[in-house]
Amino acid sequence: MKIVVTPRGFAKCGLDNVKIIKDAGFDLEYNDTGKAYTKEEFYEKTADADGVIVGVESVDRDYIDAHPKLRAVVKFGVGTDNIDIEYCREKGIAVDRTAGSNSRSVAETAISFILADSKNLYESIACTRDNKWAKLTGYEVENKTVGIVGFGAIGRKVAQMAFGLGMKVLAYDPFAVDEAAAKAFNVEIVSFKDILKRSDFVSLHLPLNEGTKNLISLPQLKTMKESTVLINTARGGIVNEEDLYTALTENIIRAAYFDVLTNEPPKEDEKLPKVPNFYLTPHIASRSREAEKNTADMSTRIIIDLLKKGE
Repeated sequence: MKIVVTPRGFAKCGLDNVKIIKDAGFDLEYNDTGKAYTKEEFYEKTADADGVIVGVESVDRDYIDAHPKLRAVVKFGVGTDNIDIEYCREKGIAVDRTAGSNSRSVAETAISFILADSKNLYESIACTRDNKWAKLTGYEVENKTVGIVGFGAIGRKVAQMAFGLGMKVLAYDPFAVDEAAAKAFNVEIVSFKDILKRSDFVSLHLPLNEGTKNLISLPQLKTMKESTVLINTARGGIVNEEDLYTALTENIIRAAYFDVLTNEPPKEDEKLPKVPNFYLTPHIASRSREAEKNTADMSTRIIIDLLKKGE
């Protein structure tokens, strides 16, 4: 049986797993090109694969129908919105993900956005590069309120770090959060509406699905304080980006820091990335050496287990 690994992170941080996969009796091909596969390359490289470990590649109906040998798909990360899980089930294809492997890296990115905003870091660095010595005045984050939407592994890490900075932490999750977990992480569990109304920072840590698509649109943005900063290190599509453009340009909220967009990379004529109070990084929240090593190790164990079960 053959396993194909498409994410570039495996070649950088996961090569210890090559021997593990081969010793388990599998042939292996992995992406060592340093570049993401095109759709055509993805289809071709995985044509005879029994199992694939994928990053952002789309495992949709067309792909599944074109790869009848496929028996297992593992996401090199957490979000599975690029995988048609229901159709995989129909076809008897097992699907899993590396939950928790990059939690700390993503949480640190969310916290870094809070600190960058509080100290005007983006603007100050840009000014000095333009030979301007502008001494902008920031603020301290102690006693500010961060509202965490989605209290899974990443949300809990954000809560832990924010509490360590002296922040007040609110949390909301579509699924019930038990009182013991809330107490352990020093958070107040509140309603979604309370998160929006009370938070100085709203940080999103949810998967993208039918229930969370456009979860934050203009009505929700208008519920926030004018001084609110919106942070999204989760998935594009959770926030309605047209409405966010309106909210930022009309000063409905103060700023937004995003690591994700609905369409990545954005086209040159897209409006939102050009807004001065919108700060965008290129989907790098999970890209730490430690997280990629964790993800490579976990995805290796999972794909081997799934295919061995299938036998």
